[in-house]
Amino acid sequence: MVNSTLTREAILKLLEEIPDPEIPVINILELGVLRDVQMTGEECTVYITPTYTGCPAMHLISTQIREVLTKQGVEQIVIKTVFAPAWSSENMTAHAKEKLKRYGIAPPTKTVQCPQCNSAEVSIISEFGSTACKALYRCNNCLEPFDYFKCI
Repeated sequence: MVNSTLTREAILKLLEEIPDPEIPVINILELGVLRDVQMTGEECTVYITPTYTGCPAMHLISTQIREVLTKQGVEQIVIKTVFAPAWSSENMTAHAKEKLKRYGIAPPTKTVQCPQCNSAEVSIISEFGSTACKALYRCNNCLEPFDYFKCI
């Protein structure tokens, strides 16, 4: 029997505790990977979208969703990966972008700025950073290297 207090909103609140495996300072709701939750009788369906096709974090995210919901007594869990509409960096909340910056990752913006000193005088080192959705930059002002979360 499903816990009767588990409304859609309550489930979203529970799932927002799941951090992105590659960027643990933001959660899957802030990132825009968690798209929707629907309760139909005893069944809970969770809709997720990868940041890019083949994202290796999706398996872990699905596992964590199942763990959180199972602990709350949900037995019938369906996780659906949806590709349309495609994920975009516009799906990230403003709060998530601010968290990225405080963590040392330049958030997705048209003008790349150093997250340490806010300088726009930066140089790209590599199109790929620590993950495929990030690029590696160096600040020409403070000389610090940093990841930039690409606009997608």
